[in-house]
Amino acid sequence: MTDEIPHTTSTETPERKFRRSRDERMIAGLCGGAAEALGVDATLVRVALIALTLFGFGSGILFYLACWLVVPEE
Repeated sequence: MTDEIPHTTSTETPERKFRRSRDERMIAGLCGGAAEALGVDATLVRVALIALTLFGFGSGILFYLACWLVVPEE
């Protein structure tokens, strides 16, 4: 007798990929792409990035520039 776990079919969530947006863009489309991936408004992501820049001693700008180089466009 084997103790196998039965294969259950679960509802899989669609795969969300982080891509730079072509529609929701101000500079490079990173905030718009992040908003689409997270399912929130792009304005919230932009405000969070500004807060990270102000309160994180400029780390938001470095994060944005790094993502601009790494994240592909839609």
